[in-house]
Amino acid sequence: MYKPANMSLWQGRVDEFEGEAGLRWHQLIQPFKPGVAAGVTILGFASDAGVKRNQGRLGASQGPFNARQVLANLPNRLSRPVYDAGDIICSNDQLEFAQLTLACQVEMLLAARHFPLIIGGGHEVAWGSYQGLAKYAEGCHQQPVIGIINFDAHFDLRQDAKPSSGTPFRQIAEYCQTQQSPFKYCCLGISEPSNTPALFNRAQQLEVSYRLDRDMSWQQLPAIEAQLDQFIQQCDWLYLTVCLDVFPSAIAPGVSAPAVCGVELALIEHLIQNKIKPAIDANGFPKLKLADIAEFNPEFDRDQQTARLVARLTELITR
Repeated sequence: MYKPANMSLWQGRVDEFEGEAGLRWHQLIQPFKPGVAAGVTILGFASDAGVKRNQGRLGASQGPFNARQVLANLPNRLSRPVYDAGDIICSNDQLEFAQLTLACQVEMLLAARHFPLIIGGGHEVAWGSYQGLAKYAEGCHQQPVIGIINFDAHFDLRQDAKPSSGTPFRQIAEYCQTQQSPFKYCCLGISEPSNTPALFNRAQQLEVSYRLDRDMSWQQLPAIEAQLDQFIQQCDWLYLTVCLDVFPSAIAPGVSAPAVCGVELALIEHLIQNKIKPAIDANGFPKLKLADIAEFNPEFDRDQQTARLVARLTELITR
């Protein structure tokens, strides 16, 4: 089900003596309507149906609503308008319908030249996000090669009877095969104890570019950047997805599957800021077309710690 934006969620501090330099997102954000000037558009995917199917901790369906409370107080550093396009709400285990609805919304936003930032919800959001980008790509004169960059402790390549939060990138791989298009997937931050040998074998078969969490350190930055550069060069468009369980549970307690080790926030910020966002295509346009943030579970958050992480990442990606 699609639910239009509830603008009453956008409330926060007002620095009335600071002028325009003191404005925050809640003072600027507008409900998305067809025909508005192109900008950054927030879209919620309120679902933990995939997490439930994947036997994870429930509560991620409340992520988009909770995140907006912290996003509201973000200082305005954007050079373009910001909108709220509402939420896709998954109810009664109607996950496939919710993902299709999300895909239609993403395709519509991209066609209107907006940058969609989707906030989940479980990582089942990825199948809906990718479908929307792929449908939009079908309208291009020359089909772009779409690359997925996933910061995640899990491959999410699982083979299962029903799609879940553990299957989206296998679903994408199968879709690419039917379309005779390359499956380009880079997954950084993999936790070896959290992925079975079957998943590592599948990643190898699919030629996934990946890196373990223990190999994501500042000492190894040159090798990480070289790996990411090589991947980005192979792609025309980029889809960035951040699963919050890639971070240590000390800074991201509010997730469906907390990490024991995790990857340092500053390192991931560096890669997004200095490698992913600056990437441009042959025509000088940004390769990054779409992003989502997955697995935010307010049920297990502490003092809005994970919600603030979502806000920080949102500000970094969209600025």
